[in-house]
Amino acid sequence: MKAIMLMYDSLNRHYLPCYGNDWVHAPNFRRLAERTVVFDRSYVGSMPCMPARRELHTGRYNFLHRSWGPLEPFDDSMPTLLREHGVHTHLVSDHQHYWEDGGATYHQRYSTWSAVRGQEGDRWKAVVGATPAANTDIRLQDPVNRRYMPTEAQQPQSVTVGEALEFLETNHAADNWFLHIETFDPHEPFFSQQHYKDLYPDDDYEGPDLDWPEYRPVDESDAEIARYRRNYAALVSMCDRNLGRILDAMDRHDLWSDTMLIVNTDHGFLLGEHDWWAKCRMPFYEEVAHTPLFIWDPRCGRQGTRVDALVQTIDLPATLLDYFGVPLPPDMQGRPLGETVADGRPVREAGLFGLFGAQVNVTDGRYVYMRGPANPENAPLFEYTVMPTHMRSLFSPEELRDATLAPPPPFSKGVPLLKIPARQPANADLRPAILDTVLYDLEADPRQEHPLHDLEAEARMVAHLVRLMQENDAPEEQYTRLGL
Repeated sequence: MKAIMLMYDSLNRHYLPCYGNDWVHAPNFRRLAERTVVFDRSYVGSMPCMPARRELHTGRYNFLHRSWGPLEPFDDSMPTLLREHGVHTHLVSDHQHYWEDGGATYHQRYSTWSAVRGQEGDRWKAVVGATPAANTDIRLQDPVNRRYMPTEAQQPQSVTVGEALEFLETNHAADNWFLHIETFDPHEPFFSQQHYKDLYPDDDYEGPDLDWPEYRPVDESDAEIARYRRNYAALVSMCDRNLGRILDAMDRHDLWSDTMLIVNTDHGFLLGEHDWWAKCRMPFYEEVAHTPLFIWDPRCGRQGTRVDALVQTIDLPATLLDYFGVPLPPDMQGRPLGETVADGRPVREAGLFGLFGAQVNVTDGRYVYMRGPANPENAPLFEYTVMPTHMRSLFSPEELRDATLAPPPPFSKGVPLLKIPARQPANADLRPAILDTVLYDLEADPRQEHPLHDLEAEARMVAHLVRLMQENDAPEEQYTRLGL
């Protein structure tokens, strides 16, 4: 058995032709849709990057207990479980958060791994004087990194796919391996080569070449918004080109006959929709929470079709373990999707998604209910962890002085957890700006422009919300915080 997962970061499904886009150049995503099952109701779980990756390892929601951080000592890691059952797991990635304090335990779980440097503000190349000695401003580091990638072949995404192709050339005839290919693109900044930008001409535009929106409400002109979107589309086209390189390798080595392929993303991205840029600070609208997902399973051979079963990130590790015949750990909440790929059968009635300390959201595939806090203080709220780590730093002594020891929850294998009073993230991009309670009917209002006032529908969604929080062993104070 063999499997490949090709994972993008911040891929907005509305920019793909197989999800209705008619202007982005992405022929290989069309080709992918013809060879796989396309999921129409795939949703995130925990946001953003590393919380999503913890779910990819553990098959459990992260966001009700803690924010950004590493794997915990008691976590059941999917790549580790595969290794323990004789499957060689290999990660090749340019996602720089793996090399930072808050993500440094994830890549070590693989049998082998390859790090590709240079994305975004990765503290990679040193040009003394170009950045402060402390070097905490990723917007100053990024132009330094770009000096060292003048060609497409030198950009991290291309190098990452090249490393993946090397693995396939070396190991395509071997058995029992899982290749996880993960590129940071099309995450901001939207850096691509001119020939991709030329696919989206904008001859009348005379402003700066905008490729890095801030996490805030839109205040740009229509022309500036269009430039951001064109640069994002150009980077999606670059992703499409490298997707084609992977599909070509599968054709060349006849991997379709014995190799599962999963193509996914951790979350989407807002490009001016709802008058917002990016993610995290605003409610998790469909552009962020509703994700593209493609799966080829050689066991059933189903392709060129779509399913509308509600699935989530937590289902992907369960799917891979099941595919390789590895028993699922008892704490895993995700469900294998093999039968869903084969015949479309559902795996859940509803799913949770959200960001630690923000709205807790639930969807049944038709309705999306966003539950905000019951008080302006957004309290009580605590982090539960034995790995107190932020994105790029450890928790400070000041943050830890009021920590207490909480009894072990059911999923921690008897390990008591630090219970740490939650504080506003130091990174303003991760601070929610809107925490209202709203309900949307996606069937009647797919763009989520008109909040619904329907007490019966809200009661159903609240029932789903409470049940799923209970199943996830949510801390008691989360119910108090949400007024449940």
